[in-house]
Amino acid sequence: MASKWVHMFNKLNRDVSLKIHYVLDQWVPPFVRDCRMIMSFPLWLLFKHRYKAYLDFKETAFAMTEEEFRGFYRMVSDTAVERETDLNKASIDKIIMHATGPKILDVGCGRGFLAGMLSRDYEVSAVDIVIPHRLKEKFPSVQFYEHNVEMLPFADKTFDTVICTHTLEHVRNLHLTIKELRRVGKKLIIIVPKQRPYRYTFDLHLNFFPYRYSLLSVMGKVKDEVVCEDIDSDIFYMETTT
Repeated sequence: MASKWVHMFNKLNRDVSLKIHYVLDQWVPPFVRDCRMIMSFPLWLLFKHRYKAYLDFKETAFAMTEEEFRGFYRMVSDTAVERETDLNKASIDKIIMHATGPKILDVGCGRGFLAGMLSRDYEVSAVDIVIPHRLKEKFPSVQFYEHNVEMLPFADKTFDTVICTHTLEHVRNLHLTIKELRRVGKKLIIIVPKQRPYRYTFDLHLNFFPYRYSLLSVMGKVKDEVVCEDIDSDIFYMETTT
């Protein structure tokens, strides 16, 4: 019975799961969310034999080598939440509205949902630290690259739009990643989840953006026009790079 409910949770779309995360963020006291003993049970329920890896991740991630970090993501891939995208519908609509081509890069492409959708109208490349082979078969029109997003393998200003959704919260070197996003693109679209920082979470987040200024503070001062606004439980950010 427990496994049935876990499977149902993993299949929840982003709009429903955001409501669950909102309740956890707003109503569950920090002393509960930061208590290893208490959080061990729900993490075990969701991730079974991998639950200790999730419990220890924030403590160990920054000491890992590049290969260890990549290997960690490969190791937990069989326990990751199965929905096709972490984006809510409003965020997807916003991306479609503002993306310009012909060349688009999806940084942190995950399961390839956004890259595949945009490839219907644009020349799309996609990069992530781990690229399952099935993605290349599922989205043959997308050019996939398995690479650390902190060091993108592209020349300056290669892309008309660089899109980075639900990825900055995972990276170890936040400022280097942002520098790389700006380097390779002419327009930058970023979406991060609004989430309070906790020691134990149901994801592999290392950075947290509970408010718009949380994201603006790491983006720094930008000469060109910037859009930064809440979209449900996400934060949408857009700038034209120079």
